Amino acid sequence: MRIAFFNTKPYDQRSFTEINTDHSHELTFFEPRLTPETASLASGFPAVCVFINDELGEETLRAIATTGTKLIALRCAGFNNVDLNVAKQLSITVVRVPAYSPYAVAEHAVGLIMTLNRKLYRAYNRVRDDNFSLDGLLGFDLHGKTVGIVGTGKIGQCFAQIMNGFGCKLLAYDVRPNPACVDIGVDYVELPILLTRSDIISLHCPLLPSTHHLINADSLQHVRPGAMLINTSRGGLIDTTAVIEAIKAGRVGYFGIDVYEREGGLLFEGLSDTVIQADAFRLLQAFSNVVITAHQAFFTKEALSNIAETTLSNINDIEAGNPCANEVKLA
Repeated sequence: MRIAFFNTKPYDQRSFTEINTDHSHELTFFEPRLTPETASLASGFPAVCVFINDELGEETLRAIATTGTKLIALRCAGFNNVDLNVAKQLSITVVRVPAYSPYAVAEHAVGLIMTLNRKLYRAYNRVRDDNFSLDGLLGFDLHGKTVGIVGTGKIGQCFAQIMNGFGCKLLAYDVRPNPACVDIGVDYVELPILLTRSDIISLHCPLLPSTHHLINADSLQHVRPGAMLINTSRGGLIDTTAVIEAIKAGRVGYFGIDVYEREGGLLFEGLSDTVIQADAFRLLQAFSNVVITAHQAFFTKEALSNIAETTLSNINDIEAGNPCANEVKLA
């Protein structure tokens, strides 16, 4: 099948080209994101492959459907950027990669916790300047702390298992308890209770209408003062303005994110010579108790290989008319 890849970087091209030797699709890579303005690039391609920051709203979907696209292959787990109602109306099939490497994302979340707690970013810079003072680097033992996990799918489960290894007490909030988490002693509670009791809160749930701004001005009132908040899932789970106010007030003592709710055109780009206009993002960067990474939690060799393999296998299934376990359908 002819596939137009949008929003691609050199590592995407390398991983998909390598895996495609076993699949023999015709791959064309485009650097721009798929938007209404770039939709014409998809002309004549039965399939497009897109990422989290591509815009698959009604205007884009109608444009690509008009020129022959019948399949959208998401090379990510989330599908909140796709208007599924319009896709169904246009008979466009949507497939995704639900689990490329839950270990990669869970491990990155732990990395953010360790970086914030032990001030590793500050210590690294000090030592480079021959400053070996320990003032301002005081951390705390993770052992015995209460960790709240919001969302216990495969990533949340991996994160729970890692934090269990640190000797943490584990709370979780999810619409469906995960038996593997229950087996290691995770206690499922309602979200306000989790926020109240947790020293560390880590988000691992999908972005849906019901979870948009799950962390907001109201829910932040339940957070234990000085708690750590981690998000490696989707930026839209957090009301950034509300968190900034909570950081100023000392209610959020540490904030670590790999995602940002308005990251389109920002993350994944080299903007060192650009004046960034995102004022809230700039303000977050200025806080000493905030660590931001550039949506790299998924970025491991294993994950890239799994993404490519699953994406192309999904396309194989659809092309052959076979059921695809990773098809995204309206609830």
